[in-house]
Amino acid sequence: MRCNASCAFCDYWKTSPEMKAKELTSFADAARAFDPMLITWTGGEPLLRKDLEELVNAVDRAISTKWTTLITHGGMLSLERARSLWDAGVGQFSISLDYLDERHDKARGIPGLSKKILANAEAIRGAGMTVRFNTVIKDDNLDDVMPLVRAAAAMRVGVNLSVYTDFKNGNRDHLLGAAHQQRLEELVRELLAFKKQRRGTLSNSDYYLESIPKYVRGEMKEPCRSGQETVHIDPYGGIRRCPDFPVDGHWKDYAGYAPIKCDRCFYACRGEAQAPLRVDRFLDLVASP
Repeated sequence: MRCNASCAFCDYWKTSPEMKAKELTSFADAARAFDPMLITWTGGEPLLRKDLEELVNAVDRAISTKWTTLITHGGMLSLERARSLWDAGVGQFSISLDYLDERHDKARGIPGLSKKILANAEAIRGAGMTVRFNTVIKDDNLDDVMPLVRAAAAMRVGVNLSVYTDFKNGNRDHLLGAAHQQRLEELVRELLAFKKQRRGTLSNSDYYLESIPKYVRGEMKEPCRSGQETVHIDPYGGIRRCPDFPVDGHWKDYAGYAPIKCDRCFYACRGEAQAPLRVDRFLDLVASP
């Protein structure tokens, strides 16, 4: 929950440094209890944990079948740190990147961040590790998404898209609405056409991309699967339906979540959990950037 960025859409960076003392020193027991197929280490900024390699490796050894990813703002990621985390069990580095230029630096409050991300992503990918950019579609980057996707493809780096939400702290500045609908639909057509020509760069399912305009119009009917398909364990052992919901007690007391009707977000984690098993999803699985 700690972070050294200062994003306007998130309050995690306001977490008191005193909370460091309350963070768990192992998540292996939780991994054994839930036995997940997918594990994501996220934040805040997980690289602030100097013991992150030990945490990752303990979870990696605790369960047999899993795919482990790490989400980072990239400001603390280097080729050397990536190698040590890769050796510990991370299978993919997901680096947040919403713009290819200084606008990203300003949004994250870290000078020089976009150039560092691009240089390190290429170096890490060149060393044989898997890298994806996590890109949030906002009101002011609709014309930047395709250039970012093409740049990633040239680097043999992947991209995973999500839609901006004000759920984290109520900041509505970048919400998509009716004024953006036409350009958004054009962008989705461009993304789907790109996928047909070059699957593997975009990790989003066709279903997720097709559903984005529908979500922005307020027409989503499918219930969110958070709490059934996914759960979030915070640094202190608390369990949440999703990262943006309050804690419901310690993970050891988890007794399951009832279905919920919530349309506060359309993050990829929600949309992909809802995505049907169509042929295009299998084509995505066998493709690679």
